[in-house]
Amino acid sequence: MARLGAGPVEYRLEGHGEATVVVLHGGHLRAGLAVGEAEAVFTALGYRVLAPSRPGYGRTPLQTGTAPTPTGFADVTAELCQHLGIDQVAAAVGISGGGPTAIAMAARHPGLVQRLILESAVGFLPWPNTSRPGRVVATVAFAAGIEQATWGAVRALLRLAPTIGLRVLLGGLSTKPAGQVLAGLSAEQRATLVALFSRMRSGRGFTNDLRDLRRRPEVTPEVAQPTLVIASRQDAAVPFAHAQSLLAGIGGPNWS
Repeated sequence: MARLGAGPVEYRLEGHGEATVVVLHGGHLRAGLAVGEAEAVFTALGYRVLAPSRPGYGRTPLQTGTAPTPTGFADVTAELCQHLGIDQVAAAVGISGGGPTAIAMAARHPGLVQRLILESAVGFLPWPNTSRPGRVVATVAFAAGIEQATWGAVRALLRLAPTIGLRVLLGGLSTKPAGQVLAGLSAEQRATLVALFSRMRSGRGFTNDLRDLRRRPEVTPEVAQPTLVIASRQDAAVPFAHAQSLLAGIGGPNWS
């Protein structure tokens, strides 16, 4: 935990390189739950990885910062870097729901952030999907006071019937049939996913992410750093249109 002027922030700092990459996690994750391959790539290349828990996730209170928004937490993350003696960030990496914070960090702190990497990142289009019923279901299922029961049910299903559980969960993450996705996974990959889903929690963070849709300013034109946008047309959680809109809006050089 870091006690900053903006409030307390939970974070993880790992690796032994001189250069640091900041990873802003997606929904239902936190600093204490590594997101797997995304971070392993950077540590394997010799970078340190700084992964803070976003507002409402893990032990970072929703009240940390001037406002529990991507812009507000971008400033908090910059303060965290200063607190840890980090004066240059090789890349700000925004994954899924962490995308807007990474974008805001690059736009508001160009002297700190050298590059921007967006992985299946939520942009500034309607999300989690274009249908109002979908947003209502997500808001109710992961609301504070309910999300613990929701994830308890997920863990029970994965423990009693892991194959069925993975089929249900993957059905909402890919546009391909869940059975087809599951058939393409090795036993090790299935075990990794079961372990990951079994440790997820939403806290107050995910419903805050959903509320941010109505109050976050689009700052992509202010991003001047080299930017890499990674997305899949088979991603059902974050539609490919988000990546296309981010590419169109970013002011600096970008690659897809």
